[in-house]
Amino acid sequence: MTCLLVTPWWHSRVPGPSAAAGSVAPTRVVDWDHPLVAGFASRVPSGEPVDLLRSAHRLIASAVRPVYAVEDAQPVSRTLRRGRGSCSQRLAVLEAVARASGIPTRVRGLVVDGRFWYPRFRRLRSLVPSEVVLAWPEFRVDGGWLGVAELFGDLASRGTCGAFTNADGETLFDALSRTAVDWDGVTGTSCDLSARILADLGRFSSRDELFATHGQTLCAPSRLMADPVLGRWSPRC
Repeated sequence: MTCLLVTPWWHSRVPGPSAAAGSVAPTRVVDWDHPLVAGFASRVPSGEPVDLLRSAHRLIASAVRPVYAVEDAQPVSRTLRRGRGSCSQRLAVLEAVARASGIPTRVRGLVVDGRFWYPRFRRLRSLVPSEVVLAWPEFRVDGGWLGVAELFGDLASRGTCGAFTNADGETLFDALSRTAVDWDGVTGTSCDLSARILADLGRFSSRDELFATHGQTLCAPSRLMADPVLGRWSPRC
């Protein structure tokens, strides 16, 4: 049984726009103009957009420790200062590197069934939020939008690489480089996670816009209480 009380249930999470312009501008969350973020971005080898983004992903995976932090609107500069972050926070770092490198980004808002996270919190299932709001990045590359799940190859060709199960030390962010994270059911394999999607909120030019419109996974009091603990708790291998 998931928990509704810890979520901002008063938000009306109805589908939004199917397209968004995207941007390279800094935002409160994706604050790539901060010296710490700009310095981090400068460590990523230059190259073709996809190669640059892959290198950035690898750098983030090694430099930012995965934890169960719950403040999705945390500025990237703070995540880098702490040296740890949730999947959402690490994805925001990837967006920051992209924008700092002149690659426009936008996000797709997905509402994921909280039961998807049961394997990680077996003894705390009653506290798992009923809905998880996920900001799924997309990057403007070669005149089209490339979803982060296809950064290391198209989904169809990676659907036999072993599904992401959310049951061990591998995080959603780290799984991107290994297998297909298929929210749309295009693989027809165990990598198909489409049944976990409760709603597709559409596209937004920034994650700031998504969270301002639909709220974060947890309401503010819940984030205030949970983040100091979960923000230091790493997935177990």
